[in-house]
Parts: sequence; C-alpha cells; structure tokens
Amino acid sequence: MEFQKKLLDYISQSLITADETISVVESVTSGCLQLAFSQMPNASLFYKGGMTTYTLPEKVRLLNVDQAEAEECDCVSENIAETMALNVAKFFESDWSIATTGYCTPIRNSSYKIFAYFSFSYKGEIVLTKKLELHPKTQALNAQLYYTEFILGCFKSEINQLLILK
Repeated sequence: MEFQKKLLDYISQSLITADETISVVESVTSGCLQLAFSQMPNASLFYKGGMTTYTLPEKVRLLNVDQAEAEECDCVSENIAETMALNVAKFFESDWSIATTGYCTPIRNSSYKIFAYFSFSYKGEIVLTKKLELHPKTQALNAQLYYTEFILGCFKSEINQLLILK
C-alpha cells in the first residue's frame, strides 16, 4: 500500500511549520489513515496517535458517542463523525483531528450503498464534515484506500486555508 508521497510530505511539513498536532479515529478506513500519518516524514513531531473504533460499543465507551443516536443510524452519520472528531482530539490533546465512519461494503444497514462521513476538528471546533459516496460495486479495500486518499487531500486544503489566515 503506497500513498502519494508529495501529499504526505506537504501535510507533514505544514503541521511541523505550524507547530500543530493531529490525532485520528477511524471506523470505515480501519487504520489506513493512521498508516498514512505514520509514513509521513518526522511523524513523531506532530502525529499524536490514533484509534480504530469499529463497533458501536467502542464508539460509545471511548468517544462518548450517544448510544441511542448511534443505534438509530448504525453509528454512521454526520453528527457521529463530528462527535468522534471532537472527542479523539480531546483524548490525544491534539490541535487537529480526523474521524471517519461509514461503509466499505454494501449491506442492508447502508441501503446497499457505499459511503462514508468524515470530519475534521481544529482547536475544539468542527471545521469540515462531508459525506463521500462510491459506486456500490467498489471493492472494500479500494473503497478504504479511496476514502483515505480523498480525506488526506481535503485535509491538505483545510491546512492551506487555516495557514493562509494565520
């Protein structure tokens, strides 16, 4: 598995230059984002860590996701992604965080669709939340890799916007 080197280098350099940190919590991407951050140059200077919370009980227990809400949407919603992002940042005491939740295979709970929500937090505020939909015949690993690359590209854009405003 190989990520776009220029993208990883850019994110790494930007976080180091800004003297900011990041943490990650994943469900649908199941560690792919954590792997990408670990591959970045000087990752230990900005990457605080991550967790994979794949099931509802772990999201509730570790990230304070509301159980009733999670049961209603199978842990896949814009609000769940935002809650995950805010709480992983608190857990790791990081400036930035990224959270993912969704489906990489079409199942009944997803209405046989493949989609994910992802959310970025910055200094305790949600700065971006999006839904990403893929073709239902996309292979699971390809979906996870596509989500990861897309999210990293969006994160690069968010860093750019905030660094320009500084």
